[in-house]
Amino acid sequence: HFYNIDLEPLQKEPVEITWDAASAEKGGYAHFMIKEIHEQPKAVQDTISVYLKDKEEGKAISFAEAGLTDELLAGLERIYIVACGSAYHVGVAGKYVIESLSGIPVETDLASEFRYRNPRLMKNSLVIIVSQSGETADSLAALRLAKERGVPVLSIVNVLGSSIARESDYVLYTYAGPEISVATTKAYSAQLAVVYLLAVQCAMVQGAIGEERYEELTGELLALPDKIEKALENKERIQWFASKYANAKDIFFIGRGLDYAIGMEGSLKMKEISYIHSEAYAAGELKHGTISLIEDGTLVVGILTQPELYEKTISNMVETKSRGAYLMGLTSYGNYGVEDTVNFAVYVPKTDPLFAASVAVIPLQLFGYYVSAAKGLDVDKPRNLAKSVTVE
Repeated sequence: HFYNIDLEPLQKEPVEITWDAASAEKGGYAHFMIKEIHEQPKAVQDTISVYLKDKEEGKAISFAEAGLTDELLAGLERIYIVACGSAYHVGVAGKYVIESLSGIPVETDLASEFRYRNPRLMKNSLVIIVSQSGETADSLAALRLAKERGVPVLSIVNVLGSSIARESDYVLYTYAGPEISVATTKAYSAQLAVVYLLAVQCAMVQGAIGEERYEELTGELLALPDKIEKALENKERIQWFASKYANAKDIFFIGRGLDYAIGMEGSLKMKEISYIHSEAYAAGELKHGTISLIEDGTLVVGILTQPELYEKTISNMVETKSRGAYLMGLTSYGNYGVEDTVNFAVYVPKTDPLFAASVAVIPLQLFGYYVSAAKGLDVDKPRNLAKSVTVE
């Protein structure tokens, strides 16, 4: 109820707030997608600042406002991350990060598959649903299945008051703002940031990391927006390279571990907006059949952000090169030896290898965007796709 200064009741009319593409101006950019790519430092900054406070006594992550207590996180014995599309790729990266830091076993499922495999959900577990719109039909069905089985559900969503947010036990919002382009960029980056925060906090409360590592990791998280900003400086070189490869028939992305998860997102961006056939492969799987697809001039993008996997992935790239592949290498500043192997190298700022997806995905988003733009396609509304998949 609302009252005036004399404590007399006031009648208020409810106002419905609707986002529409026309009101969210492109702000001088050619497409919403490139505008949203440039909004990622702010989206990540705004999201992290809600959950990570940098106080005098030290940095501290808290999900208390969402009701997600440290006690609940400390008791977790298993996590299931369920999502579709790019949000699923956040889950794949999240599995590596959570397991590496906290040791909690993580299963990552496509929502459309999770529902039908009759999953065995353990006690002391948590189901995490990741969705930009909060209306994804398969993810909503997976959420309801988890609740039927008595497992608490945490959702990571971008739209306040959405169906998934309303039906979840706990909600961690991403603060990416309205995303108009069908191909997600800034919502993906904000979702990754929330998953990192969760991973670090789980590791801390479960005693898997100490104060010093906690300080180090939270410091790296606070530095991510600036590093994403720096990664955007590659755009002219990437635009030039994209114009050369706009007529490619196939583009393959390869990597190991977290680099494979990054490649999955890079490949999805490429195929959904440029209509070029593209796949991401775990680099170690090439010999098991897929290397037969490599022919003269096939573009292979190797992702090399994980120091302990660098040499192995390089050797896989050399294998494809000897069969005629043209190589693009994506790695951190300092790894200049990559130029001995690749035809075109792109460098991103160094961060903790666990958080590499946040900076390494930027050149891949730009690459997909500039290939699509060079082909004169409708970047923001690719054919046959919808922003929010609300049907099964």
